[in-house]
Amino acid sequence: MQVRQGLAKGLGHAVLCAHPVVGDEPVAVILPDVILDEYESDLSQDNLAEMIRRFDETGHSQIMVEPVADVTAYGVVDCKGVELAPGESVPMVGVVEKPKADVAPSNLAIVGRYVLSADIWPLLAKTPPGAGDEIQLTDAIDMLIEKETVEAYHMKGKSHDCGNKLGYMQAFVEYGIRHNTLGTEFKAWLEEEMGIKK
Repeated sequence: MQVRQGLAKGLGHAVLCAHPVVGDEPVAVILPDVILDEYESDLSQDNLAEMIRRFDETGHSQIMVEPVADVTAYGVVDCKGVELAPGESVPMVGVVEKPKADVAPSNLAIVGRYVLSADIWPLLAKTPPGAGDEIQLTDAIDMLIEKETVEAYHMKGKSHDCGNKLGYMQAFVEYGIRHNTLGTEFKAWLEEEMGIKK
């Protein structure tokens, strides 16, 4: 089963389009333009799997985050300055979409994996357009934080942001080099193209 968003009105709107299919149930949101590197963590046990276990144990929504150098392109969470190690979850006190660098609450950017309680649905339904004149999932999550505990989960391993052209190209090259059957040949071709001699 699939649902089409139709018009690009923001991630919050896209998730809301799935409500008739999901119903008033918790939901996992997985953005396909963010790839979690399978060589850097055990995806069957870590990250989303761990977030779902934590949600099942506590009922607390989980938002995957990682530190980034440039916060201006992402949703950024506020955990009151708490240091977060990979695999840990801590309560959030806020989240802001694409903040200016000088007012960002942290350097912890949302990575594109969410496990949300069913309480997100009515909040999404009443979320007005925000950044970019779009219905932002981060705005609904910020409202959810006012009602219940929402936790930031620090990703294990590495992510590839394929939502921008450079990130996509970097992911392609990294995966190409490590490919189990073509990696050696791909790496040799790449070195030749770059003029690297052995």
